[in-house]
Order: sequence, then C-alpha cells, then structure tokens
Amino acid sequence: MMFLNELLKLKLPEINNCRSEAVIRKMGFLGILSGLLLTTGCQPGNSGDNNHHDWQMYSGDSEGSKYSALTHINRDNIHSLELAWVYHCGDMRKRPPTTIQCNPIIIDKIMYITTPGLKLAAIDAVTGNEIWRFDPYEGKSAGGVNRGVTYWTDGNTRQLFYVADSWLYCIDADSGSLVDSFGTDGRIDLSTGLDRDAKSMRVTANTPGIIYEDLLILGSAVGEGPSPSAPGHIRAYDVRTGEIRWIFHTIPHPGEYGYETWPADAWQRIGGANSWGGFTLDENRGIVFCGTGSASYDHWGGDRIGQNLFSNCILALDAATGKRIWHYQVVHHDIWDYDIACPPNLVQVKKNGELIDAVAQPTKMGHLFVLNRETGIPVFPVEEVPVPPSEIPGEQAWPTQPFPPPSLRYAQQNFTETEVTDISEEAADSVRKMLSTMQTGSIYLPPGFQPSVVLPQFNGGTNWGGAAYDPAERILYVNSSNEAEWISMIPAKPEGNVSKYQLGSRLFGTSCTSCHSFVNSENPDFTTVDNLKDVAKERTKTELHDVLLHGKGQMPAFAMLSEVERDALVSYLKEEGHNEMLDREHLELSFSETIPFVSTGHHDFRDPEGFPVNKRPWGTLTAIDLDKGAVKWQSTLGTYPQLEVRGFEETGTFNMGGPAVTAGSLVFIGAAMDERFRAFDKKTGEVLWEYQLDAGGYATPSIYEIDGKQYIVIAAGGGGKPGTRPGDAYYCFTLPEKKR
Repeated sequence: MMFLNELLKLKLPEINNCRSEAVIRKMGFLGILSGLLLTTGCQPGNSGDNNHHDWQMYSGDSEGSKYSALTHINRDNIHSLELAWVYHCGDMRKRPPTTIQCNPIIIDKIMYITTPGLKLAAIDAVTGNEIWRFDPYEGKSAGGVNRGVTYWTDGNTRQLFYVADSWLYCIDADSGSLVDSFGTDGRIDLSTGLDRDAKSMRVTANTPGIIYEDLLILGSAVGEGPSPSAPGHIRAYDVRTGEIRWIFHTIPHPGEYGYETWPADAWQRIGGANSWGGFTLDENRGIVFCGTGSASYDHWGGDRIGQNLFSNCILALDAATGKRIWHYQVVHHDIWDYDIACPPNLVQVKKNGELIDAVAQPTKMGHLFVLNRETGIPVFPVEEVPVPPSEIPGEQAWPTQPFPPPSLRYAQQNFTETEVTDISEEAADSVRKMLSTMQTGSIYLPPGFQPSVVLPQFNGGTNWGGAAYDPAERILYVNSSNEAEWISMIPAKPEGNVSKYQLGSRLFGTSCTSCHSFVNSENPDFTTVDNLKDVAKERTKTELHDVLLHGKGQMPAFAMLSEVERDALVSYLKEEGHNEMLDREHLELSFSETIPFVSTGHHDFRDPEGFPVNKRPWGTLTAIDLDKGAVKWQSTLGTYPQLEVRGFEETGTFNMGGPAVTAGSLVFIGAAMDERFRAFDKKTGEVLWEYQLDAGGYATPSIYEIDGKQYIVIAAGGGGKPGTRPGDAYYCFTLPEKKR
C-alpha cells in the first residue's frame, strides 16, 4: 500500500489521465503497473486495445487542454496532409439554417458526433461509415446548437449523455438505444429540479457536461432577456439513475455565501448566472471548474442592485458535493452581456523557479485571468480600475472592474476615432460620420440612451471555443474576434402611441437580436430579420403564434409575452400593422413594469461595403507564454476573400470554435468566416497548411490515432452566429501511407 500511495503522488500523464484516484485504487497494484506500461494511459472502455490514442471527452481531456501528444503529423510533413474521409449528416436545413459546433469524441475506434438536426450518431473513426444513429425527433425537422457528448463507463456499462432542446438523454454507446433506467424512459427534463418553477422557461445545455466518478456535472443555457428566465444552477446527476445528487445555486439562497450581493428576493425571481460553456476537472484534487454568465436581464440591472455573485465568475467547486471552494468574479454587476463563455484551462506556471498549478480563464473581453488552482488568488496581479457610471434611471453600475496586466489583454480594448478602419479613405470618412452621433471609449462604457460602441462585442474576444494548452511548454493558444457593434437603451414602454408594427420592431430588438440580427449577412438563408420575414411569408399567423407560444427546435417559447406583444411580433415579421395604432395607456405589456429600460438590440457596426468599422486584424490567434504572463506571438486568423482579391493581406474575421495543439508543433483551427481549416506553426504563428471547407468550421477539431495512423477531424456546419452558408459534414484528414 505504501508503494501504491507513492504512485498516486506522481505527476505522470498516465496517472493524471485516469478518471479519478478512486478508479486507480480500484485497479489495484497490477492494474497500475499495466497503466504505466500503456502509451495510451488509463482510457475508459479501452478493452485492452493499445493501438490507438483516443479523444475521450469534450476538449480532449478533463483539463480542457485540447492537446494531443501525437507527433506523426508535424511541421515537416503537414504540407502532405490529405482528406481521409467526409461524413455527411444528411439533415442540414437551409431555412432557418442549421449549424454544427460539435467537438467529436473518439473511443475504441468509434467516433460519437451530433448532427445539424441534433441527432446523435456513432461512426467508424477510420472509414467515416455510420454505425448507428439516435433521433429524438423521430424524423421531424429540428435544429439548434450542440457541442458534443459525454461518455461514461464502469468497465461493463458504456453510456453517452447528450442534450437536445430541454431534454438530457442517456444512450447506450454500443447500440444507440435509450437507457430506460435513467430518468424517465432514458431522459430528464432540464427545466425541472431547479428549486423554482421553470417549465415555461428556456432551459437547455449546448455544451457537454463532465464526469466525476459516478456523477454527470451539467450546466445550462437559459434566457438572458427582460422576460422571466430560469436560474443557471449547476447540477450533478447520478449517471445510472438520473437522480440529482447535488445542486449549486449560482444565485444564492438565504444563508448561502454571496446572498448579500443581491436584493433579498433575487433567488426567487432573477435568472441567468449560468454555466453554459462547460467544465474542466482536477481529478486528483476532486475540484470542478467553470465560468458563469451574466444575470438576467443582462443590459439593465436596476432590479438586481449589487455585485451579483455568482454571475460572471470563475467557480471552483467540490466535485463530489458541489460545495464552493473559491470563486473569482471577472465582471461585477454585468450590464454588457460579458458572459464567461468557456471553462478555464488547467495549466502550470513557472514563477521564481517554482511550478504553480493554476487555471487560465479567457474571456469575451479578451482578458486572460491566471489564478492559483487551489486558492483562486491571481498569479499575475489584477487591478480594480474605475469605470464610467450609468445614465439609465435606476441602474447602479459597479464603480470598478477587474483588469489583468496589459500583457494579458490579447484583444482590442477600446474604440475611438483613432481605431477607425483604414481599408479606404471613403470607409474611414463614413465611419467617422456615424461616430459623431455615438459614444465611444472604454470597454466598460455602460449602455445608454445614445448609441455606444462595444469592442469587443458581446460575441467577441474569446467565446465558447476557449483556449488550447501545451503542457510541455506551458503555452496557451487562444483565438479572438475583434469586431465592434453598437447598442442603445430605450424605455420598455413606448412613450407615445405606437403602431403594431413599431411595437413588434422594438420587441424584436430587445428579445431576438442576441440570436438573430438586424443586418443581413452574405448568406441569403441566414436568419437575419429580413430573411426571417421571408420565412414568415410562408407561414400562417396561427403557425407563427404557435411557435412564439410553444417554441420550436432551438427557439425557446415566448409564452411570457402578452397576447398583444406576440401579435405585434407576428405583424412585424409579416410586414403588417404599420397603420394599426395601439393606445399606450391601455397597452398590456409583459415586463415593462419590472424592467423599465431595455436595449434596442445588438447591432452589427459595418462600413458601407459591409466590413468591420475598426482597424484590422478582425480576428487573431494568440500564443501566450504563461511563465512570462505575456503574448509570445499573435497571428491573423481568417480573411475576407473580397479584400484578398484587392491585394489586402489576411484581415482576420469574426471567429467561432476553438484551437487544438499537438506535440508535432502544430495548432489546428477552423473558426474563421472564410471557411478554411488551418494549421499554424506553434513556435512562430506561421500558417503552414490550409484547406477550403464547403462550410465554416465553427467547431473545435479532435485529434486521435488508430493503428499507428494519426487523424484530425473537424465539423463544417457553417451557419450559426457568423451567418455564412450551412453545412452538414465532418472532414477527417490524415497523411498518405508513404508519409507516415
């Protein structure tokens, strides 16, 4: 037993890759020796097959590294990389367009993926041939966002967990059938078990949960608008039965830590503060980490005065019990929608000759916070900087916000006339003219009655793709979007009589533009407002009312809206009601009494040609040396082909999806709107290889090896936030036989 205990203390990858210390102890002495001899480490479900390296979970491992130790594909032979196979899902939809954001997992030569229509499929990881498919919609059209699945085994049972709409499904990994013993007939309604009635509210989970021993720890995606929304509490489910084993209240209940940072009744009525970007796990310490989003309503917080813990926090919880170990809030009293969109990476930092176990959290602001893993204390100093107050009545913006050192601010931070585009003098003049009526300046300029420019925008900086981490060199690789938008606030209740069409337009801006947009994209099928109106022409008013009342696919129900509000939205989409005036004094509105001020929506900010209004680069990939706490290199990520043919070097674009890094000195990433899949030299940031996909690769690639052959796979689902054409394919790449 003494020898066993010593082995458990070792910092060996083969030990650290095991699911937990408890699993190692169950293996016994011989099991540990066998694990040390295997090049693949302790891989659940391996069944003794040593000829492949798996990508067992979302982001590759429990630490979220997105790192592969494989070296067969490297900087010397990357130019020979070729297509191995393409798998077409077959359920893509053009109107409204679908997307794929799935990071596939690969276990025992089988790849598990989700499709544009939110089906779950198992395919042969060598050939791309489908083995089985699970369809929760029984052939009906569906669409939405799913970023992957979670795998669990006890050595005998093999189960997959994934979410479609508001349902958590448990699927047998071998047969693709429901596991009836889990929940009710193999599924659980995520709107239940939140210590509050949320049946009429949107509750789903776009990002997979994480396994700790026999627990599935899962976050949620909930509403953030002015209408009532569900709380974002974190739950741990028993993997066998679906029973909730623990719950962490992200909006604290009376007597819980952080309760005093909210109004006394906030726990009964405020929503949001949810972990929608996933989790990472220190298995040896039994600590699970995540980031949380803003509280609702996310642009006016007069009804939630205070610091608002645990919204916008990095959280460290006891994985077995859900008890808080520490927290670190990166935005106080958020009124910008600056969610933490991804979990922190588990990293190490060498400081003063000592290795420190830490977490590194990228953010939408383009800030990297590096914190001690056990205490949450910053490894690099964080300064509370005074920020402007809000002019909106009833709002009390927090007077300071935390900023890491300038060397750890890797995205553009401000927008003034100095940052105006230099694509052409005509574009610059046009933007300056628009700016004359706007507020510009700090990244924390509060939304006001006058339009204000936001840079990075609410989808900017680093979103759900997160960062990749090279543990051998302690370098973090993170992509970022640097495009501006503008926002303004108006009274929730019209100040005079309005037409039914005008009320619908206001409601669309307030409640719909976080998913849709007022501005058209290059894709004629993208669900901007004009294209939604085209779709609405093909639907009856009754059908549109039914969708608003009950939801459909990824679109949540808007049952909380009054009948006149739903009717106004339908009139707006149908281009009707311009002359049908509504009497303000007798206007029944759903949220204007409790939320008196709302935003006009998230507005893309473009020059007359449709390009971003700020200087390039509009998208970047950055390597950060964690020992130095500083950028090592920064490269442009993506380009606009229209500008490319005019002689511009790569400009960068808005990007969605994350990178993956390998010991072969490569960083693989799609993400950019030019729909190309690239490999960067991780030492220099030089692009060494690229492949033109048929649709945007808005997903994180997975890397694996089978029988001595290395593969890289990425979903090319297009659509989504970037608004490009949709796709339905997974592309898998490898080296030709002679290059192995």
